[in-house]
Amino acid sequence: MYCLDSTFCIDLANGRPGAVDKSRELDGRGERLAIPAPALTEFLVGAFARGGRQLVQALELASQLEVWEITEGIAIDAARLGGECARRGTPVGAIDLLVAAAARHHGAIVLSTDEDFSRIPGTVVETY
Repeated sequence: MYCLDSTFCIDLANGRPGAVDKSRELDGRGERLAIPAPALTEFLVGAFARGGRQLVQALELASQLEVWEITEGIAIDAARLGGECARRGTPVGAIDLLVAAAARHHGAIVLSTDEDFSRIPGTVVETY
């Protein structure tokens, strides 16, 4: 199972070759794809700002994904991870922390090119 970060969705929507190839690979393997609600919001903000065809495509992509809610437990785990990162002097943004905690909760691999995920303890990340 893969947990999509907004960077993957943005890259896929923009037709970036690495993201397109990875999407085809995962589809061919029948992989289950999910996105935490905060990452979905982050992805769709730009689509709504642009509107038109890009918005339609983004909403179509979103409709094909399982959307994970952020529970109290996931939020607390994200805060704990953020505290660990801050203590080490490598702070990470709240949305990335929520994505990482949701992926950990669901036993999923984070799919992203965002290097912040490599600084979050216990997060399994795959790039494209």
